[in-house]
Amino acid sequence: MKLIKKLYLCPQITNHNHFSMSIWILFKLIGSLALLMFGMKSMSESLQKMAGSQLRHVLQAMTTNRFTGLLTGMFVTAAVQSSTATTVMTVSFVNAGLLTLAQAISVIMGANIGTTLTAWIMSAGFSFNITDFVYPAFFVAIILIYSKKKRYIGDFLFGIAFMFLGLGTLRQTGIDMHLGENEAVLAFFSSFDPNSFLTTIIFLLLGGILTMCVQSSAAVMAITMILCSSGVLPIYQGIALVMGENIGTTVTSNLAALTANTQARRAAFGHMFFNLFGVCWMLIVFRPFVDMVCGLVGYDVTMTKEVVGQAVFLQNAAKLSFVLAAFHTCFNLANTFILIWFIPQIEKIVCRVIKQKNTDEEEDFRLRFITTGIMKTPELSVLEAQKEIQSFAVRIQRMFGMVRELVVEKDEAKFVKEFSRIEKYESISDNMEIEIAKYLDEVSDAHLSDDTKAKIRAMLREISEIESIGDSCYNIARTLNRRIKGKEDFTEPQYEHMHQMMELTDQALTQMNSILVGYREQNDVNRSFNIENEINNYRNQLKSQNINDINDHKYTYAIGTMYMDIISECEKLGDYVVNVVEARMGVKQRGI
Repeated sequence: MKLIKKLYLCPQITNHNHFSMSIWILFKLIGSLALLMFGMKSMSESLQKMAGSQLRHVLQAMTTNRFTGLLTGMFVTAAVQSSTATTVMTVSFVNAGLLTLAQAISVIMGANIGTTLTAWIMSAGFSFNITDFVYPAFFVAIILIYSKKKRYIGDFLFGIAFMFLGLGTLRQTGIDMHLGENEAVLAFFSSFDPNSFLTTIIFLLLGGILTMCVQSSAAVMAITMILCSSGVLPIYQGIALVMGENIGTTVTSNLAALTANTQARRAAFGHMFFNLFGVCWMLIVFRPFVDMVCGLVGYDVTMTKEVVGQAVFLQNAAKLSFVLAAFHTCFNLANTFILIWFIPQIEKIVCRVIKQKNTDEEEDFRLRFITTGIMKTPELSVLEAQKEIQSFAVRIQRMFGMVRELVVEKDEAKFVKEFSRIEKYESISDNMEIEIAKYLDEVSDAHLSDDTKAKIRAMLREISEIESIGDSCYNIARTLNRRIKGKEDFTEPQYEHMHQMMELTDQALTQMNSILVGYREQNDVNRSFNIENEINNYRNQLKSQNINDINDHKYTYAIGTMYMDIISECEKLGDYVVNVVEARMGVKQRGI
């Protein structure tokens, strides 16, 4: 018994136990942060799956002016609990020309307000123990997740339960750490002069760097709440960290947009400008503004532990999580109220800083919408891929326009130059098909809704058929190249017939592009079928006439073969167009 007592009292063993406990608490802190981030991600993804395309339609329809754009960004972000999701959708619409840059800036402003709801949820989680309530949610979620119709609700419940479990564990870990009694931690924060402007700048930068490192402002907000609630971190430094988080999130989105096109980079920079401007004016009125927020929440800034005692001091400090949430909301509301009147000026500044590239984007192989790093959820990745397919189809129609110009080109030097452009476009179309298919294949590995899986299957079919249209364009160009190397030329009636056939084909391509951009329920698939029937009938008529003209010696068999090759290739192209339309509209076979 004496030996055990001696061992227990041995300083080395006590130090070892203390070290083990510290390591355990550290892992518990990191694990609960990971649980919180996973829960928020799961909740956001499941909400987007439940909303589906309706979310995108709302975002597009409700941005008629700066105020509706602001409200839309605010409510959509609050609904899906992800400002990144809203920002990505907004950038996508700007790229597609569905939203102006000014409208996008207003939506991003609203997203900044909507994302403050997360801070309020977290402050509620820190004010009382909610872990006991998450277990019934897990039980209900596991029942719903096996139901085909209700599984997204189950995913949502799992996400919110994990988030609250992470918050509850964080809260308890903060209590177990006894930060308020840790002399080393207290001494570290006491080394900073609370009245110094330099201290505010240091903590602001620290908040930004931490947010960039962990890629989550919510995680940094949770750490800030633990430090403030335990009475270790003074409120002014805590709020400086929150301001740094706002800048940190915009730096992340700007880095992600580096590989994107000009409009995407402008929208991302507009987001950064909004937050940087807010931080600049906030630093001027920092103390009065923070004191006002503290007064609204009922937190006493002047209270010290020495005067009122430990219990009363910690009771007052418990309100700090609500102070941080209130500041986050008040800051974004005030910043938006100031800047919403100057959106046209912000747009000019953004366009001046990020200039349009002079290079012809159409002459280079570069995906416009699919960019690495910017996407956060598979549902939004599908939207980006859809925009890329629309761009692919527009590029292919431009390629067909070049072929039409090639038909009438008589100058051999100009013909060779135009033919080499068509060859380049054919190579681009092959690469685009491969890259989009590869991207869709990666997205399809994620946990997707049935509707989204069906969309991916349809999109894979679309890109295959669009690439075939590019092949047909190239085949026509090769036939024309063969003709120019020979001595014979087409007759005037042949040229007229080719122009008429190509006009019908171009109409089919225009209708296809209109269907790819529009909403499925608003499109009329019969228009494409009617154009295809006209193309088929005209091809049959020209085929019969060609045989008669060769027999009547109006032109040679060789020129007649090349002529019919072009006509037949146009008819094939029309078939590919209909296949794209069928895939987009969800039609399984023609006529249905």
